[in-house]
Amino acid sequence: MSDTRRRVKVYTLNEDRQWDDRGTGHVSSTYVERLKGISLLVRAESDGSLLLESKINPNTAYQKQQDTLIVWSEAENYDLALSFQEKAGCDEIWEKICQVQGKDPSLEITQDPIDESEEERFEEMPETSHLVELPACELARLEEIADLVTSVLSSPIRREKLALALISEGYIKKLLQLFRTCEDLENREGLHHLYEIVRGVLFLNKATLFEVMFSDDCIMDVVGCLEYDPALVQPKRHREFLTKTAKFKEVIPIRDSELRQKIHQTYRVQYIQDIILPTPSVFEENFLSTLTSFIFFNKVEIVSMLQEDEKFLTEVFAQLTDEATEDAKRRELVNFFKEFCAFSQTLQPQNRDAFFKTLANLGILPALEIIMGMDDLQVRAAATDIFSYLVEFSPSMVREFVMQEPQQADDDDVLLINLVIKQMICDSDPELGGAVQLMGLLRTLIDPENMLAPTNKTEKTEFLSFFYKYCMHVLTAPLLANTAEERKDNFQTAQLLSLILELLTFCVEHHTYHIKNYIMNKDLLRRVLVLMNSKHTFLALCALRFMRRIIGLKDEYYNRYIIKGNLFEPVINALLDNGTRYNLLNSAIIELFEFIKVEDIKSLIAHIVDNFYKALESIEYVQTFKGLKGRYEQEKARQSRSLTRYRREARSLEDDEEMWFNDEEDEDDEEELSPRKRPRLGS
Repeated sequence: MSDTRRRVKVYTLNEDRQWDDRGTGHVSSTYVERLKGISLLVRAESDGSLLLESKINPNTAYQKQQDTLIVWSEAENYDLALSFQEKAGCDEIWEKICQVQGKDPSLEITQDPIDESEEERFEEMPETSHLVELPACELARLEEIADLVTSVLSSPIRREKLALALISEGYIKKLLQLFRTCEDLENREGLHHLYEIVRGVLFLNKATLFEVMFSDDCIMDVVGCLEYDPALVQPKRHREFLTKTAKFKEVIPIRDSELRQKIHQTYRVQYIQDIILPTPSVFEENFLSTLTSFIFFNKVEIVSMLQEDEKFLTEVFAQLTDEATEDAKRRELVNFFKEFCAFSQTLQPQNRDAFFKTLANLGILPALEIIMGMDDLQVRAAATDIFSYLVEFSPSMVREFVMQEPQQADDDDVLLINLVIKQMICDSDPELGGAVQLMGLLRTLIDPENMLAPTNKTEKTEFLSFFYKYCMHVLTAPLLANTAEERKDNFQTAQLLSLILELLTFCVEHHTYHIKNYIMNKDLLRRVLVLMNSKHTFLALCALRFMRRIIGLKDEYYNRYIIKGNLFEPVINALLDNGTRYNLLNSAIIELFEFIKVEDIKSLIAHIVDNFYKALESIEYVQTFKGLKGRYEQEKARQSRSLTRYRREARSLEDDEEMWFNDEEDEDDEEELSPRKRPRLGS
């Protein structure tokens, strides 16, 4: 069994100040000849490849955070972190780093992070000038303390010295005791100073301070200090919100007290960062990088702890799919999974993959199939959000599941994709916000671009055959219903039909065989072009765009279908009805005919000129239709020349044959007139 003490994750800080996971492995410290020094090596636990090779430089500032993190910078914009599985392993490597640098392992940082200009400024000053002397923690000296904290923020070395002083003297808890005193005395001036002090201490950007400030017995007092912003007339009521309004619901009791405490802490720290603290200026944006890291690593730990507790997740799934579960309880369970999935989006790809694989193994998709068929709108909406996370994670996993469903269900209506389509169709939002989201998910699932995995080359054929057999009729049902004799032309219906047409247009572009058969069998283009008469111009444009994509394929099979059905008629009627208005509809129709002219699609040009030119010849503000007539006449002339040449060649052939026969007859006559040759004797 591998040594879990040395098991680590390697992280690098990207340009967006977010930590990227570079992999999991085992760390060691050894002499590397090439680097000429003791180095940290991390080899991947999967294949033994080298994830990290970093020489322990004497002047590099290494920092230990949260007992299991070591963070340092190797270049101006290249920060690294090792996250240890166990505290003992972190302590062991930390001692090795301190040994190489000749530092005391009891410190949390090995060097003073001084830039060159500051180093020059301090190098000739006595060592005692670097020390920060804290005033006595008394009410009368709060203004002095606030000035001190604010003054050190511009100096990295003084920030570090102040942080060490605050920790060594237990100063944070003394300040929070003063806060309680000021509140009891309603000392508004003192509370304003404490706001500046606590805000400044957060901007010191030190994990060791955060561990004290965000502990259970301190964090609410820290939040209290941050309520008294001097810029506000009345203090904010953040503590009231966190203790009374924001309720922590345990859908299934969390037995691990450490996990529960970590969840509470992370929520409150995230609240401090997102809600309480003002947006940092350009000069302050790096002051809270350690706070961001603190939240990030807390979230990684929470997800890991929940994933490892299989009993907890199994119990959640069991109650979620149990018919006896009350509606209110099921709503809470679905919302838990929704928040859990949203939470996972902050993780790095490797962690996120492990998270969703765990959910898939536990049966998240069959559970979604059940709850998306329920009547509760809130439950269905939350289930849709969970489904979107799964589709984004792995469309192939979702496709594989839905293709197995017809073998287990007799009714097409209960298939997961059909439930999604029906939810899109039945969206009660006038703006169809949910329907737009669902349409995007369907588009992802039917996109051949993400079906090209070499491990499963038949996925594209099998899934598209499944979709057109079991699902396409559900998708097109509203379109076919609203292009029959009785039609609805209200805004919400028009919005829905435009979404369906957008998806069908996507199919025309990407599903050549399946969609072509469907269009021909259902005479779908004729039904779509009925919408050219809609009072909603955007819907007429969607119908036109559908036809434009079909013509854009330059497929003679489609062209013959259009000609046979006389399907240009509704388009030309829409152009004529639009009159002299120069609008988007006019431009889009003109562009359609211009494309046919430029691409010289002969069969369509002949059909348009033969049947519609008289109606179009009066349109002279563009040369499109005259150009079509010109193309038509050129083709006629070419065909005429070809026919004439063919006839001439045919007559020439007849003359040649006649001459040949005449020559044959002449030769025969000559042969009859010549004397017969007698055979030689003995021959």
